Amino acid sequence: MRGIHDLGGMYGFGPVVREPDEPVFHEPWQETAFAVLMAAGTLLPDFTADAYRHSVERMSPAHYLPVHYYERMLTGITTMLVEGGVLDLADLEARAGGTFPLALPVAAEPLADLAPQPEGRFSVGQQVRVRQYHSQGHTRAPSFCRGKTGTVLHVAPKFAFPDTAAHGGARRDEHTYHVEFTARELWDADGNDTVVVDLWDSYLEGCQP
Repeated sequence: MRGIHDLGGMYGFGPVVREPDEPVFHEPWQETAFAVLMAAGTLLPDFTADAYRHSVERMSPAHYLPVHYYERMLTGITTMLVEGGVLDLADLEARAGGTFPLALPVAAEPLADLAPQPEGRFSVGQQVRVRQYHSQGHTRAPSFCRGKTGTVLHVAPKFAFPDTAAHGGARRDEHTYHVEFTARELWDADGNDTVVVDLWDSYLEGCQP
């Protein structure tokens, strides 16, 4: 899905400010949120990392943008626990003393029509283009590189395809590729900078140099 989480290449957010010697957790509640995430695998039989990522992606933009990383984590995993019947929203809000905002529901048809690619089709040095497609569910092809051409730097072993892993589909393993794009190709930017993106086989199509 193209949600507010898909910020790559967007202007207006300013520089990324790095905090020197940043602690893992700034406040105790953040550690609790992380602990709840780690426990979710034992509470939700269909839990996957991709389903969790999508629960965060489904947050409304007005909620997602101003909050801390760990609040997004707490919202996402709480949404999954309510949807999975582990938590009751009314009871949760009674304990919280007010409204507890959850992420939006999963789309009725979350999967894009991307044909499975059980065998790797590309090799190091080959030019590939990222397919221009629309998905209403979880996907790991950033919008800023769709329709763009890059070069395969490395072929990685097969790994679970995130789109189906997020939505309860049958396990689907595909090769992944480290694909290098020039900044000029992605954003028509000057200079010799490049960006490397990890992409699954079915996100890609071959193209002529």
